[in-house]
Amino acid sequence: MTTEVLNADDPVPEQTLAELMQATGRAAVAAAQVLAQAASTQKDQALRAAAAAVRRRRSDLVIANRRDMEEAARKGLRDALLERLKLTDEGIEKMALGLETIAALPDPIGTVLAQWTRPNGLRIQRVRVPLGVIGMIYESRPNVTADAGALSLKSGNAVILRGGSESQHSNRAVHACLIDGLDAAGLPSSAIQLIGTADRAIVGYMLANMREFIDVVVPRGGKSLVARVLQEARVPVIGHLEGNCHVYVDRDADLEMARQVVLNAKLRRTGVCGAAETLLVDRAVAATHLEPIVAALLEAKCEVRGDSSVQRVDTRVRPATEEDWYTEYLDAIIAVKLVEGVDGAIAHIHKYGSAHTESIVTDNDKTAGLFLSLVDSAIVLHNASTQFADGGEFGMGAEIGISTDKFHARGPVGIEQLTSYKYLVHGDGQVRRP
Repeated sequence: MTTEVLNADDPVPEQTLAELMQATGRAAVAAAQVLAQAASTQKDQALRAAAAAVRRRRSDLVIANRRDMEEAARKGLRDALLERLKLTDEGIEKMALGLETIAALPDPIGTVLAQWTRPNGLRIQRVRVPLGVIGMIYESRPNVTADAGALSLKSGNAVILRGGSESQHSNRAVHACLIDGLDAAGLPSSAIQLIGTADRAIVGYMLANMREFIDVVVPRGGKSLVARVLQEARVPVIGHLEGNCHVYVDRDADLEMARQVVLNAKLRRTGVCGAAETLLVDRAVAATHLEPIVAALLEAKCEVRGDSSVQRVDTRVRPATEEDWYTEYLDAIIAVKLVEGVDGAIAHIHKYGSAHTESIVTDNDKTAGLFLSLVDSAIVLHNASTQFADGGEFGMGAEIGISTDKFHARGPVGIEQLTSYKYLVHGDGQVRRP
C-alpha cells in the first residue's frame, strides 16, 4: 500500500505522523511473517506480474517522471541529480527486465548453509532466513523503488520505502506496478509500502522510533542523507557514506586499455557511487601514459586537477588541493596524481579512500595480485572500470546499495545480503548433563 496523509507536500502533524508510522510498522511485520513462509513460485509470480505492469503502465511512468523532472528543474536540482531522476523508455524496460531477472534467481530462503552431527547425536543445520522488515531511505532514483521492492520480496522481507520528494510522483507510479504484482500473486500489499509524504520528519521517526518494527535500514543517496542515517539510526544500517573510487595505472599497463578504462570509470555516468574520482599513475610511465590519458580526459570535457607533475603535462590542468584527494565529485571532475609504483598507490588509497571501489590497470599479474590483496575496499578490480560496481553487473539482478561495512554485508547488497541465518537443531530426547 501507499501511505499518504493530507497533501503529499504538507507537513504531517506529530500525532498523525506517529499513528501513521506505527500502523505502517505493524502492517510490515504482519506481511513479513507471510513472506517468510511464501513459496518461491508465489514470490516469482509477483515479480513477473510487476514487470508486466511496468510495461503496461509505461505511459503512466513517463507522465509521472516528466512531472518530477519539471518540478526538479524549477527548484534548480543540479544536473547529476537530474540524470539520476530521469526515466527513459530504455530505463523503464530495464526496470521490467530487472524484475524478471530477480524472479529467475534462486530463492535463498531455506537454503541449508551447513549441517553436521554432534557425538551426542544432535543434528545441527545453519539455514538462511529473511531479515524481517527493511527500511529503505533513498533519493532521486525511481528505479530504486523497483529494485528495493523486488529484492526485499525475493529474499522474504517486507520493506518500507521512503523516497525523496524530488521523485515522489515517479515512485508512486513504480510502486503501483509492484502492488499489481503482489495482488496478482495473492501476497499482502503491505509487503511493499511506500511512504507517500514528503515531510522530512518521516525519516527521523523511522530512524529513532521504529526499532520494534524495522530490522535494518538501508540509505541510498547523497552524503548528507547517509550521514544523517548513520548518526540517528537506532537499528543496524547497511550502506556507505562516500564513493571516493580510484583507478591506478601501473608501469606495466597497456596504454590503450588504461585510457579506455579511465575514461569509462570517470565519465560513463559521473553521478554514480562507482565513478572514479582519483586517477593514480605510476611515476615510471609518466612520460608515456600520463599525458595521453590526461589529454583524453580534457578532450572529453572532464576537468582535471593535478599535483605539480601532472600540471606540467598540460596547461589546462588545475592545481589539486589536499581536499581534492578526499573528494567524491559526482561530476565531470577528476583528481590526478603520480605515485611511486603500486606501493605508492596502495598507500594513497589507504589514506584518502572510502573503502568503496578501486581498480588497477596492469599486465603484471603479480602486481595485480598485490593490489587486490592489500587494498581494503569492498570491491577491487583488475583491468576493468570501477563503473562495474553494481549488483546487476555482478549477476545479482539488482542491488539496493553498496556496503562498505565489514560485518554482515559488503559490496553490492542483493538478495543474499538481505538475509540472515538461524540454527535448527534436531534431537532424539538428548538432555545436557551437569
